Amino acid sequence: MSELNSAHNRAVWFDLPVSDLERAATFYRAVLNIGVDVMKFGPVEFAVLAHDQGNGGCLVVQPEAITSVGALLYLNANGRIRDAVAQAVKLGGKVMEDVQATGSHGFRAVILDSEGNRVALHSARDG
Repeated sequence: MSELNSAHNRAVWFDLPVSDLERAATFYRAVLNIGVDVMKFGPVEFAVLAHDQGNGGCLVVQPEAITSVGALLYLNANGRIRDAVAQAVKLGGKVMEDVQATGSHGFRAVILDSEGNRVALHSARDG
């Protein structure tokens, strides 16, 4: 994580629970159009979402923690939100709220991912 992110961003990391790690990694690779690397540390297997200079997170196998309610995590689909929604549906996700303007804050869509987690996709512009 860069110094800028540690000083100015409130969300610095996330663990997203999944039941099928490979399916979830495939889902997020396509929806976010980023690398998602499956790794193993001792007996624990997880998948890290590419984050370079930004804030990051990973997919962790915790099926008991999956919920379609609770905190709403906004994930970056900047400039390709409609494609991200289409990829989500193609890979087993469901649209809960289609792409809509959020005033001066851009656009968002709320989906259920391939594992049943509710997440928001965000873009500064409709596209």
